Amino acid sequence: MTTYRAPVEDYAFVLNDYLALPQYGNLPGFADAAPDTVEAILGEAAKLAEEVLLPLNQSGDREGCIYNAAAKSVTTPTGFKAAYKTFAEGGWTAMTGDPDYGGQGLPALLGSMVSEIFCAANWSFAMYPGLSHGAYSALHTHGTPEQKRTYLPKLVSGEWAGTMNLTEPQCGTDLGLMRTKAEPKGDGSYAITGTKIWISGGEQDLTANTVHLVLAKIPGGPDGIKGVSLFVVPKFLVGADGSLGPRNKAFCGGLDHKMGINGNATCVMNYDGATGWLVGEAHKGMRAMFTMMNEARLGVALQGLAISEIAYQNAREFAKNRLQGRSITGVKNPNGPADPIIVHPDVRRMLMDVKCFNEGARALLLWTALRGDLETKSPDEKVRETSADTMALLTPVLKAYFTDQGFANAVKCQQVFGGSGFTKEYPAEQFVRDARIGMIYEGANGIQALDLVGRKLAANNGRAVFAFFGEIDKTIADSKGNAFLAPWTEGLARARKDLGEATDWLMTNALSDFDNAGAASYDYLYLMALTALAATWMGIAQTAKAKLDRGEGDKAFYETKIATARYFLARALPDTSAHLVKIKSGAAPVMALTAEQF
Repeated sequence: MTTYRAPVEDYAFVLNDYLALPQYGNLPGFADAAPDTVEAILGEAAKLAEEVLLPLNQSGDREGCIYNAAAKSVTTPTGFKAAYKTFAEGGWTAMTGDPDYGGQGLPALLGSMVSEIFCAANWSFAMYPGLSHGAYSALHTHGTPEQKRTYLPKLVSGEWAGTMNLTEPQCGTDLGLMRTKAEPKGDGSYAITGTKIWISGGEQDLTANTVHLVLAKIPGGPDGIKGVSLFVVPKFLVGADGSLGPRNKAFCGGLDHKMGINGNATCVMNYDGATGWLVGEAHKGMRAMFTMMNEARLGVALQGLAISEIAYQNAREFAKNRLQGRSITGVKNPNGPADPIIVHPDVRRMLMDVKCFNEGARALLLWTALRGDLETKSPDEKVRETSADTMALLTPVLKAYFTDQGFANAVKCQQVFGGSGFTKEYPAEQFVRDARIGMIYEGANGIQALDLVGRKLAANNGRAVFAFFGEIDKTIADSKGNAFLAPWTEGLARARKDLGEATDWLMTNALSDFDNAGAASYDYLYLMALTALAATWMGIAQTAKAKLDRGEGDKAFYETKIATARYFLARALPDTSAHLVKIKSGAAPVMALTAEQF
């Protein structure tokens, strides 16, 4: 039996105490996110996740999606269609949407919270509305007024779904190699022809229509990535009155048989002269698609956290109840034949590794999501600029680090189960299988590291990274003289020093040999992630201590936060030194062998 309870108490702490959300009440949508309203929303999200989505997780994995070759249609697992109807009718697809198109206009920050809850309960199911929101965002930012009127209300209501179509059999990361063509038809539309692979939700039975966003090349355009354009290609053509017309020439050619997320339909999509319309400017498709991709990458980071949370909850309960051996410091369960395995230090180590990641990552992700709201809603131009820079800088960091840790933590939690974790009787093996995709899709994690080092550090003459350093330096300076915070101040200062040295090393050595940047990129990303988490845990500890000093709330909750913050400081943060040593070793050890020597 799978266990999951939405971490509502932790959300309340992060929002109300750590982020002090009420101070942003003057921003659009935030006035409607008062603490009591947020509590009610999270409570309803938890109920839906625990009572409707969680029971379908394991059954959906085992049943999977079914492809009908004759009809070129897909049937989702039993129960998914009814669950989606409940989901959409409950307004969850509309929560953060623009009120002009039927949305509730709530902060994206709140959307991130409920997305973690839904994803933890059922990753495969949560992907369907998650990708639809990405399509909504791309059209909302880059679509024409007519495209917005046609598609956004239906995407917001959940009546229609959305997808993004990038990858082809011969090209993934290097999208300049794509072959899908968009021939002008003379009436403002285009005939889209080509094949796309690994399209999540490309065909399903949950919604009346699917709005595909497809990258393709207009003949005569520039070569490579500069010649890529973005098109909206609906499954069913839409009439002037918004009614559904004939089926477009866009069909599912089959389903991929995967390691995990089996409840989500991962499709081959064939476009055979399908009618599509240009989104944004011709040959500027990547600019428009990146609106969707960046949102998706933060969503994937959230998936890494979500799978880590549900894996932890199940491992924790198993460890408390599984009796094996006796504690090395003496019997802890004298009335039983053995002690619960949670008494053993190595089991504690694994659980603490996961717990300190989950709670620190949740606070950091929500802090980052708040920057996204400030980027679009703050009246202060400087705040908008800084928030946009922060989002751009941290998106690859969170996507890669959170999904790496999500998978590693799923494996650690499986290890807590011992042999039981290798069987399908328990959910641990599914968590491991599901978690693996996060490190691969929406840009493999090595690509995220290259993006960070190759693009994000140098953007605007380093404006984003220097602002990030400035935030860290201010945090350190503000805590000087605080005896309680001294251990975290010292740890953060060491991490900041390591990150500074690594940045200086890259600035000195990367241009002379680009392989130095490539070889250092992954360790640099980890170093930045650990530094950001160190600052986050320092803020959490400070917030919890203030609550204790005022005698507010649950004393045990805040004491647990501080103990977990100390664990991060002692057991996770020291890794920054190892990453710095590896960065400084340069490309030579990595590139020493010829291809034939491998």
